[in-house]
Amino acid sequence: MDYERGLLDLTIARLGELLYREKFLLCESFATEQDFFRQSATDIEMIIGRKLAVPWDIDRVRRMAERDEAESRLKGINWVSWHSLSYPPLLREIYDPPVILFFRGSLPNPEAPLAAIVGTRKPSPQAAAQAYRIAHDLARSSVSVVSGLAFGIDTMAHRGNVEGGAPTVAVLGSGLDKIYPSSNRTLVRRILETGGCLLSEYPPGTSPHRWNFPARNRIISGLARGVLIVEAPEKSGALITARFALEHNRELWVASCGLAEDNGQKAAFDRRGSAKLAAEGAGIIRDASDILKAWNMETTGLEPEEITSGATLAASLAHSLGVTL
Repeated sequence: MDYERGLLDLTIARLGELLYREKFLLCESFATEQDFFRQSATDIEMIIGRKLAVPWDIDRVRRMAERDEAESRLKGINWVSWHSLSYPPLLREIYDPPVILFFRGSLPNPEAPLAAIVGTRKPSPQAAAQAYRIAHDLARSSVSVVSGLAFGIDTMAHRGNVEGGAPTVAVLGSGLDKIYPSSNRTLVRRILETGGCLLSEYPPGTSPHRWNFPARNRIISGLARGVLIVEAPEKSGALITARFALEHNRELWVASCGLAEDNGQKAAFDRRGSAKLAAEGAGIIRDASDILKAWNMETTGLEPEEITSGATLAASLAHSLGVTL
């Protein structure tokens, strides 16, 4: 990476009072740090098209960026700016891409599609098993999964993808030195050991504030070719990801488990978000082959013994969760 360009983008990314699109405009407007630091508050206001709400103190922001750079190097965290050829190409195309992506591990292969799998943090056993099985079988066809490392469906999707042999991608709503939830640290180690990646737009030291996660969800959608929602309640962060998928012109699906009939009984799990998406036209996914067929990818790579192996793993998981598939 061009160090000066990277430090410039680190500085712009630290302008917390600006909207994502406004930061993007500044990145497009300046080629060097020197050019940027010569600008007055009035110059910046002309570029973004509005008055700044706080005093323009670029020296303070530059010190923060330099600290981010030093902390990243100290903690083994890399970063890639929007200008870099290594920046994920699909993410570059969304309306409000992050100026900087911090990462650990290997960035996802730009030539290979990613499938996003997200859902409730408190899934039914059926939903947890289906998320695992789909992610596992996608891995058998060399498709990596991107998710958010959260409890529940995200964790099961990452586990299935790793255990199926694919380099899974986890997008965090915190700095990469603040793994959340902390109980997933072992999973994080496995992700990195198997060639996967941790991503975040937040610099080292950033705690997992609740307001970070909706913004995190746009990155999950932006990286993916298609987004699968597995059992989403009526009020769910996964539905935010679904909205971003539509804005980003991504394929949007719901898992069949989220639409299971309850035989007139009161539902033990809230699946109203999934049902609403299906009623509005989202496709229904029963297994990995549905996704592969939608992408015109070969499903013959799943040899019978591998399909059986995937099913056996899912059945074992379901047994441990107390459900029969």
